[in-house]
Amino acid sequence: MTRQPVIFVSHGAPTLAAHPGRVGQAWRDLAQSLPRPDAIVVISAHWQRQGLAITSAQQPGQIFDFYGFPDHLYHLSYTPAGAPKLASAITQRIEEYGISCKLDAGRGFDHGVWVPLLSMYPEADVPVLALSLLTDNQPHAHLRVGEALAALSDLNILVLGSGGLTHNLGYFGQVAEDGPALPFVQTFRHWMLDRLRSGQHEALLDYQHQAPDAARNHPTHEHLLPLFVCLGAAGPGSHAEVIDLGVHYGMLAMDAVVLTQEIM
Repeated sequence: MTRQPVIFVSHGAPTLAAHPGRVGQAWRDLAQSLPRPDAIVVISAHWQRQGLAITSAQQPGQIFDFYGFPDHLYHLSYTPAGAPKLASAITQRIEEYGISCKLDAGRGFDHGVWVPLLSMYPEADVPVLALSLLTDNQPHAHLRVGEALAALSDLNILVLGSGGLTHNLGYFGQVAEDGPALPFVQTFRHWMLDRLRSGQHEALLDYQHQAPDAARNHPTHEHLLPLFVCLGAAGPGSHAEVIDLGVHYGMLAMDAVVLTQEIM
């Protein structure tokens, strides 16, 4: 039986789209190691709303939701097809879990969607849907969203969370891209990865209180919330494989997490 894993990636800076380097190659290698999906559902840190929404256009646009970067980044094109019928089916599935979800035909793909996919599926020949986050910032609520998506893996649909294991841009510029990780970043990073590997999901859900330097690594929470959607989608007892991709600029942990269930 073919079953897609559930994947969380730290998407880093938009410049990875033009200069993917080691991270982009790891994303590409990961995609090539998987069964080819029939569709991809991406939960991006860069789309939050009061209630859930999912893209439903046949051909969603590309959003350049960043400023002050080199001009060539704004000329990159990544425009996969959407999947309106699948969007409707997923909306129905989510609402059966008691969670409101709307179809959004006007929303395009922000850089949290297209930057990793540009490396993973560069031909843009797999249909893509984007699912928003909630604005309540509650890990448990996002775990519940993921649980509503759990059956997608058995339908050969790849669920991809795109955020950041750490994300505090207030420290940007203090360390070069390939410089050493700031100590508080490493402490938090290791705490998170240790609990992912050991399946301590309740501790992860309470990271704001239990993890060292949680507020310093995530002064806002949106970049970590896709991870909890992924944990829900992977299901209880999932196994976490961590792909160590280092830390950029001293404060952006670039780790990816592949969540799999044993196939019975």
